[in-house]
Amino acid sequence: MRPFRVACEGILHAVRAERNMRLHLISALLVFTFAIWLQTSVRENLILLGWVVAVISLELMNTSIERAVDLVTKDVHPLAKQAKDVAAGAVLVASIGAAVTALIIFGPRLWNVLY
Repeated sequence: MRPFRVACEGILHAVRAERNMRLHLISALLVFTFAIWLQTSVRENLILLGWVVAVISLELMNTSIERAVDLVTKDVHPLAKQAKDVAAGAVLVASIGAAVTALIIFGPRLWNVLY
């Protein structure tokens, strides 16, 4: 039970401390609101869920890497910057993949609803 509680504390810390985590959670809520409204299939919902989990997981990893780097050094060091930038890049790549997937799934349905 303790590992579960500790993990939840980590997630809550990221939600409270990281603006991007809150944006990802709001985006996830919007994705699932659209999925319900546009009546996506179970398969499409699973694909969307996979992307949501991937983006949020990577944001958690990014936060942990930033904290670990900050713990080691407060100085501006090229390797510290690279570690943070690469972790942020992983989140960006997943976010773009998620956005493209959402456009592919929602785009035709939105088109039909709007036009």
